[in-house]
Amino acid sequence: MSKSAALRTRILELVREYYRARFADKAFDPNQDLIHYAGRVFDEEELCHLVDASLDFYLTADRYARQLESQLAAYLGLPSVLLVNSGSSANLLAVAALCSPQLEGRRLRPGDEVITVAAGFPTTVTPIVQYQLVPVFVDVSLGDYTVQPEALRAAVGSRTRAIMLAHTLGVPFDLDTALQLAQDHNLWLIEDNCDALGSTYRGRLTGSFGHLSTFSFYPAHHITTGEGGCVATASKNVSRVVRSLRDWGRDCWCETGKSNTCGQRYDGCFGALPPGYDHKYVYSQLGYNLKLTDMQAAIGCAQLAKLDRFVARRRQNYAALLDLLRPYEDRLLLPKPTPHSAPSWFAFVLTVREDAGFSRNDLTRFLEASRIETRNLFSGNLLRHPGFAQIPHRVVGELTNTDLITTNTFFIGLYPGIGELELEHIGRTFARFMRGERA
Repeated sequence: MSKSAALRTRILELVREYYRARFADKAFDPNQDLIHYAGRVFDEEELCHLVDASLDFYLTADRYARQLESQLAAYLGLPSVLLVNSGSSANLLAVAALCSPQLEGRRLRPGDEVITVAAGFPTTVTPIVQYQLVPVFVDVSLGDYTVQPEALRAAVGSRTRAIMLAHTLGVPFDLDTALQLAQDHNLWLIEDNCDALGSTYRGRLTGSFGHLSTFSFYPAHHITTGEGGCVATASKNVSRVVRSLRDWGRDCWCETGKSNTCGQRYDGCFGALPPGYDHKYVYSQLGYNLKLTDMQAAIGCAQLAKLDRFVARRRQNYAALLDLLRPYEDRLLLPKPTPHSAPSWFAFVLTVREDAGFSRNDLTRFLEASRIETRNLFSGNLLRHPGFAQIPHRVVGELTNTDLITTNTFFIGLYPGIGELELEHIGRTFARFMRGERA
């Protein structure tokens, strides 16, 4: 073994020792500890992967990025996964790719309509607006908080060219309806799977149905790389467009730091450039730089190995919270899966019923005072926010449930960092509130 290899081995041994000293498990103290709505769950493997990548000092994408893309592709059963620096960037690239001239007859053009919902995270909708497309908003169902199938069908019009929907907080939307509409009307389908890694619909993983799908690896999500995400597709052509847009808009498909993969670096003719212009510096699209670093990817590789365990724990915690809060169903609407789905639950969503005798803020203030974090269901009705109030859009039907979500809905955590002691504290806290205690 070389000196550097021996030192690396010793460093990683010390990293494991450091993890045990710094992050050793401690019992939950309900009088001091906060129950987060979400968070990173890790052990010494993530730290070792991170340090191992840092010792290579290859600061952009390298071996761990290739490994993570390959493993994610195998997990999803898709040929192409491209890592990016966030789930929001993944959504941006998905929409940008569908607007690319390289898609020729099927490209989206300004004024084309994309069906979506207003009850979600803003960066599902933002790239639609940024590319001068028109979002068409429809209502969602209460309880599962996904698009109403009948509203989705009613929204298809003469200018409709795509559907872009999220599997809300891990609950799959009605893919039967979405896929049938996409087939019948020649529409693109983008699955925003940022909150749903590990969810299934009819036994198949979400994120593997659409023409494109997007994922987030933010610390609140099912696995984390810190910041990060990816775009997945089964289409070789779409994959090449996404890769180009992610990597500055370049025409070359060499990996970062590589040259002349095609063996014809100086043999091509491109636009008005001189014959033989270096292919590495030919730009065929208006692109970005949205890549992930190898150190982030290294963390993702360790996280992905734990995904099945994480998903199982999320489902266990969902079932436990359902049992704990079922006595209050007359005042709280409890979350439920859509038909044919097995959610990889992101959170436990609650809607305060209109006749509950208390408001959402009454309950969330009490929970927060008891060190239980709460979050609204993202934007509520996105069209009520200052940044979206004036965007070009169309609404089909009424957004009745979306407006109710804005005033009455919130969620608490069920991520794998929540154990039995935390669940017991949550149960006791809700019981105190329902007996009449207030913050």
